[in-house]
Amino acid sequence: MNTIGVLALQGAVREHIRSIEETGAAAVEIKRKEQLTQIDGLILPGGESTTMRRLIDSYGFFDAIQKFGKQGKPVFGTCAGLILMANAIENQEQTHLGLMDMKVARNAFGRQVASFEANLDVNDVGVAFNAVFIRAPYILEMGSDVEVLAAYKNRAVAARQGHYLCTAFHPELTDDNRLIEYFAQMVEQSKQTLAF
Repeated sequence: MNTIGVLALQGAVREHIRSIEETGAAAVEIKRKEQLTQIDGLILPGGESTTMRRLIDSYGFFDAIQKFGKQGKPVFGTCAGLILMANAIENQEQTHLGLMDMKVARNAFGRQVASFEANLDVNDVGVAFNAVFIRAPYILEMGSDVEVLAAYKNRAVAARQGHYLCTAFHPELTDDNRLIEYFAQMVEQSKQTLAF
């Protein structure tokens, strides 16, 4: 069985755990960096990216998550997780994990009161995916090997680069588990590849 961890420092951890379990994979709350050696894929949940970065540093996760990704193990960042994964952030000198070759805008669709839902077609996942946007970022620019999976009003809001996946919205806040299933498939493929 594949094991997917959710970084449990802040954000919608329980909701991600539920979604992962509904796909048939094992789910683990990751509270110590040592646990990363026991999982096949990692989700960086939504929350507040600056706070999450501070907690990542405080608990010694920074190098450990980068190493996890460089080993070829899949990482999925949702909302604030997308910001953590970007190698450039608009109007901000400091980036975070820098796993994906993209520049992002924080709170790009407005503050919390501007939260909304939209039905999106997501490449390789399906049509009419109910996407929940809460203080959502979006992708401004990306490298040539980053594939846009979904857009909202001509703004890229979901993307994949190899074994990295990100969404500006919260797939865990609905009963539609197709995106989590897609990530679980990425984890399965990676596990088979890394086994050789």
